Amino acid sequence: MGQSPKCGRELKNTNQDHDCSEPPKTIDAYIAAQSESVRPLLNQVRDTLRAVLPDAEERISWRMPTYWRKHNIIHFAAFKNHIGLYPGDKAMEHFSDRLTEYKTSKGALQLPYSKPLPLELIAEIAKWCYETGHHH
Repeated sequence: MGQSPKCGRELKNTNQDHDCSEPPKTIDAYIAAQSESVRPLLNQVRDTLRAVLPDAEERISWRMPTYWRKHNIIHFAAFKNHIGLYPGDKAMEHFSDRLTEYKTSKGALQLPYSKPLPLELIAEIAKWCYETGHHH
């Protein structure tokens, strides 16, 4: 066990790296805290997810905007050079043939700011996660 010297938070490991800042409490607050150039892109992702997941609750989970309905359906987050979309490993497998132009990991997709957002694909992935019960 360790403790952050800055904020005093209990940590699993000594000298563990973490974010001392308070996590945002709402998706509005999360987006407002991002750079001006990134906010419109995050709002496009949010609007897309809201449209295909009308019954889902918006919340912050793992410090990221999350869509939830009995479980986390999908998350997204802003990074230095991309938006991360986190639909989980089953979705990444299911859509793998359509994700070849993006950097991916087991349960995540990186959408670089340098390319147009694939909003239709984001919508399809989110809807698939919701309908199948596969989630992050």
